[in-house]
Amino acid sequence: MIRRSSEGILSAYVPKKDLEEPIVEMEKPDMWGGTITLQNGWLLALPEMGPETTLPITVEARRLSGD
Repeated sequence: MIRRSSEGILSAYVPKKDLEEPIVEMEKPDMWGGTITLQNGWLLALPEMGPETTLPITVEARRLSGD
């Protein structure tokens, strides 16, 4: 799940790991269809979606790296 906090911080929640981490880097300005880096070092690939996509949203992201 990707969401934006009331302070405007983007974060990703991974239910299987019960992990929520801030997004610290995005490959693409609108985020979708590129990779994001979480504060813990995980690199996730996000699906293509339109820039008008509203948050929070549940997506299938692939983990490319990170422990």
